[in-house]
Amino acid sequence: MFVKQMEVGRFAIFAYLIGDENTGEALVIDPAAEAHRILTEAGKKGLKIKYIVNTHSHIDHIMGNKQMKDLTGASIVIHEKEKENLTQQSSSMMNMFGADPSPPADLTVKEGDSITVGTISLEVIHTPGHSPGSISLHVDGLVFTGDTLFVGAVGRTDLEGGSWHTLVTSIRTKLFALPDATVVLPGHNYGASPKSTIGIEKGSNPYVGNNAR
Repeated sequence: MFVKQMEVGRFAIFAYLIGDENTGEALVIDPAAEAHRILTEAGKKGLKIKYIVNTHSHIDHIMGNKQMKDLTGASIVIHEKEKENLTQQSSSMMNMFGADPSPPADLTVKEGDSITVGTISLEVIHTPGHSPGSISLHVDGLVFTGDTLFVGAVGRTDLEGGSWHTLVTSIRTKLFALPDATVVLPGHNYGASPKSTIGIEKGSNPYVGNNAR
């Protein structure tokens, strides 16, 4: 399994390229910007992007969907509770971010579904709180947490559909149920390092860790 973490655009967003080098199938998580750079990385490994997976529908994460889909023809995948919001961003917000509207979702997912490229199967974990349909993706000792769990922090809950109680419950009952060695790969480069582990976050995250108030 090939995994490439890439900080893209102006908002410290991490996009992730994940591919099976034997079959050439790949997906990209939250390709918010710099589609050509992502595709260059895919080309180096002989990968063709089959899916564009959004961890949630906030504009900073979906603003690259159109360009990536135009360039690859890949199917856009998002949680069923985010499908509507994906294409209902306000024009003022789009203008503020300098973003193109996202095409509609081609596929929707829910808790327990899998997204498969080649022999790689990512488990969908529904982790609401930052938004109603936020998802994390778990595969082979890795968990891609979007804006649910950061390195030493958590996602904001003051936007429409956000809930602090729901976010904490998602992290503590779902993400913290994963093995401690599971590598946390977040949706933004906000922490002291670009990745962490479940064990580290359980022990020291000041918002949801063992010593959190």
